[in-house]
Amino acid sequence: MKVIFIGDIVGSTGRKAIKETLPRLKSKYTPDIIIANAENSASGRGITRGIARQLFEMGVHGITMGNHTWDNKEIFEFIDDEPRMIRPANFPPGTPGRGYTIIKAGGKQLGIVNLQGRTFLPAIDCPFRKVDEIMDELKGKVNCVLVDFHAEATSEKIAMGWHLDGRASMVVGTHTHVQSNDDTLLPGGTAYLTDTGMVGSYEGVLGMQRDAVLYKFQTQLPARFQVCEGKWHFHAVYVDIDDQTGRAKKIEKIRMYEDEWHME
Repeated sequence: MKVIFIGDIVGSTGRKAIKETLPRLKSKYTPDIIIANAENSASGRGITRGIARQLFEMGVHGITMGNHTWDNKEIFEFIDDEPRMIRPANFPPGTPGRGYTIIKAGGKQLGIVNLQGRTFLPAIDCPFRKVDEIMDELKGKVNCVLVDFHAEATSEKIAMGWHLDGRASMVVGTHTHVQSNDDTLLPGGTAYLTDTGMVGSYEGVLGMQRDAVLYKFQTQLPARFQVCEGKWHFHAVYVDIDDQTGRAKKIEKIRMYEDEWHME
């Protein structure tokens, strides 16, 4: 099974990048399933029904979220009815939506799980205990599982990678918007990357207009952050998985820049 996981999509610039890059990515990697983190896809804050539909129409099969899941209130109108979109599973019981699902495409099945870290983020339920419960529930239903761990601290993400080694096919991090350089195959067969990076403007700060961010850092006064509409960069990760054993065979980072990228 060939899987592409796309890092945090930020605003209209990120959505533009997805539209422009996916056709060539499909041609080069021939992925069976494409998953994307879209918690910043609506002006950098949450997601809307229309944006989710747009991403699905462009070829994304499943959507993960994060700490900005609830920023756009429209999500409450459709999250329970959209089985292809998940939010962090370790939100408290009774939270709308689902924390994991099974994506079926191209004759393949992939379990996807969304978790949120607790270090330097709001203290919600334990992601380690929660993922243990989910992996038990998925056992016997799917052989291949992708875990998107939306977390700030690299140590927490690395710990999760080791915690799931041999149980998840791939553990990929999101949230920091900066692609890490530690892609590896762990001994148990889990493909791991601390942070996948982002899809959005590289002329801003983590996808947002840089003047407002600089103003806040320099003055410590409130500032309204808006999505930067400069040239985009695109970050993702490609993983080839043995769909019988669930073990990853290959992991490759993907990094492209508008007007500068080429693919064979």
